[in-house]
Amino acid sequence: MKEIFRNIGRVAKRELQRMFVRPLYMFASVGVMVLCTLFFLSIMRHGAPERMPVAVVDHDHTSISRRFCHEMQATPSVDIVLITSNYPEARRAMQRGEVFGILEIPDGFYADLVAFKRPEIHFYVNHAYTVGSNTAYKQFLTMCNLTSGAFQREVLRKKGLPDHLIMKRIQPIDIQAHMIANPWGNYAIYLVSTILPGILGLVVLMLTIFAIGFELKSKSSREWLRTAGGNYTVAMIGKLIPYTVLYVVMGISCGVILFEFMHFPVNGSTWRLMFGLLLFVFAMEALAITIIGLLPTLRDAISIGALYGMLGFSLSGFTYPVMNMLPVVQAWANLEPLRHYYLIYVNEALMAAPAINSLPHMLALCAFFVPAWLVAPRLHKALVYQNYPLK
Repeated sequence: MKEIFRNIGRVAKRELQRMFVRPLYMFASVGVMVLCTLFFLSIMRHGAPERMPVAVVDHDHTSISRRFCHEMQATPSVDIVLITSNYPEARRAMQRGEVFGILEIPDGFYADLVAFKRPEIHFYVNHAYTVGSNTAYKQFLTMCNLTSGAFQREVLRKKGLPDHLIMKRIQPIDIQAHMIANPWGNYAIYLVSTILPGILGLVVLMLTIFAIGFELKSKSSREWLRTAGGNYTVAMIGKLIPYTVLYVVMGISCGVILFEFMHFPVNGSTWRLMFGLLLFVFAMEALAITIIGLLPTLRDAISIGALYGMLGFSLSGFTYPVMNMLPVVQAWANLEPLRHYYLIYVNEALMAAPAINSLPHMLALCAFFVPAWLVAPRLHKALVYQNYPLK
């Protein structure tokens, strides 16, 4: 046992020297996480997108249409950067990416309102920009509904109806929405809390593949094994220890920033959430070993790892519900570690669910060790014989 621990220490020391000699390792891990954390926390600092640029095509030019624009400009979601009576001008602005939506007020808008002819307001959004277009669409729809309700209220007041009966006419069903665990409607609580661990997982996957694959490319794998006393398991443990410590520290740092300094809610167990993050890091390392074991060529393994890692963001479920995806895609989503970490985060941070709800997803993360163990003989053989192409 002493010899095993001594060999693990030698391999870990060797890997630390390689990490500090090549700045790529630190930049691809610490540098990427710092930049991504600053970027997402700054862009989502208000919790939701604000002041999305839109255009208004006003064909009516009446006090009502101007008031409509003034009221919409007063909302925090959109910013009217262009008011024109020429629709092609607004369309060109959208094509250039200067605005995310166009609201068109028809000619005779005020006259139709007075005559009870139900004027039609058209609005167009550019769904090539998902966040901006959805924000603009939501605000356009809200303003149209509020304008319709305000006009009906004034008409009913002129008819002599009291206010408590007016509201029952305008909105017979009173909707009270209560957002569980996020009453502020803060999008960052849903997005950033999953995007940053997802980026960390991608860093773990790519850097682990590179660290092992570079041994094959540089023909230094035999030296690596000799340092470990010829033991594949010792060699792999010693190599991954420095990286694992670094990844865990970065993950915990992100958690401290989000949950302590940014005050993101943790309604359940912080310890189970951090344990889930630890299992997520281990699962991504096991996945990297599986990929480089199946494709012991650095170029091919990096390409497959990048594709697999990026798919995790789409299939995790934090942007689009997995249950609405095709059955084959739902099955594939369960093969993504980020999907299971996201469900652990929902159970622990948002829902405060019992531990039994998170246990299946923790076991699923542990299951990623199985294929890594199955490809061990193939990867060991590749490290010994070095009979794979350099590129």
